[in-house]
Amino acid sequence: MTVFEQIAAHDYERVVFCNDAASGLRAIIAIHDTTLGPALGGIRMYPYANEQEALDDVLRLSRGMTYKAAISGVNLGGGKSVVIGDSRKQKTKALLEAMGHFIETQNGSYIAGQDIGTNPMDLAVVRGVTSHLACVDQSAGGAGDASAATAYGVWCGIRAVLDATTGTDDMEGRHIAIQGLGSVGSRVAKHCSEAGARLTVTDVMDDSIERVVEASGAEVVGPDEIYDVACDVFSPNSIGAVINDATVARLRCGAVAGGANNVLAESRHAMALAQRDIVYAPDYLVNSGGLIQCQEEVLGAPTDKERIFAKVAQIFDQTLEVIEVAGVEKIDTALAADRIAERRIDQVRANGTSWNGLRNSPSSNSK
Repeated sequence: MTVFEQIAAHDYERVVFCNDAASGLRAIIAIHDTTLGPALGGIRMYPYANEQEALDDVLRLSRGMTYKAAISGVNLGGGKSVVIGDSRKQKTKALLEAMGHFIETQNGSYIAGQDIGTNPMDLAVVRGVTSHLACVDQSAGGAGDASAATAYGVWCGIRAVLDATTGTDDMEGRHIAIQGLGSVGSRVAKHCSEAGARLTVTDVMDDSIERVVEASGAEVVGPDEIYDVACDVFSPNSIGAVINDATVARLRCGAVAGGANNVLAESRHAMALAQRDIVYAPDYLVNSGGLIQCQEEVLGAPTDKERIFAKVAQIFDQTLEVIEVAGVEKIDTALAADRIAERRIDQVRANGTSWNGLRNSPSSNSK
């Protein structure tokens, strides 16, 4: 498949290849859909093996952001950017500023946040070049790290699948297996433990494990052993594609709900889970808390924690809605979530109130 065929396959609005020889920047910005609002998505810096791998990633991630915004009720579109390089060795002030210049050329159609390989302080550097950013460090006037909001949303998703599988969202005495104890996973563990759940955890970093064990008394298993733990909910909060042909048959849980992106190796694995009577909470819904926080910052709304978390709490009901639609339409929950997201986008287009339509109308461009 050619590059243009890839872009046309899912109607991407714009894909921009960025090159700056002076700073060494090689990056791609993908804007998938701006029906609901300007496309928002983080800047991911990763040592991709080649340009095609980077393109595949940015196209997949930007499209995922469209669906995440649509299903969670956020008035933003889907976008993403990737920088080819090792963030530990190649990230410089000049490179970040060069990235900012390319973001600025999109005239507000793309709003950047943080992702793997970037952080709020990096965004503070980028902000010196462009204002089209979200989740900038608080010292630079932004809302800061969104991982707390993301983790809270994941916790709401876990409670929802418990409600669907056990008849109650009460976590007292429930067993939650958590894969990944980074900034999101460790907070998910804290929420679950404080609600009375028993935890089994794993991570590749010993210090991350130690902090969670000290706080919660969690049991620890090896990274590969987590799939075999008999539990109420398996919560993946690290890498993607962990639900695959090799792991589906091993899972001994009633539900899957976690903060990792692209948990399913392939879309067909949602049905594979359903066939085993394992309820899957679509990852792009349950991990949308960070996006909800970013929306408040982008749209100029108050960014106080109480207000943001009240909006994130809606993930509980939204997850139950997805499960209900899947049951009524006799489809898996991943497809149900996609249909709900697509219906919202289609409705906005049909009403003639899409952001991109209004933005490009003659009246909006008149002086």
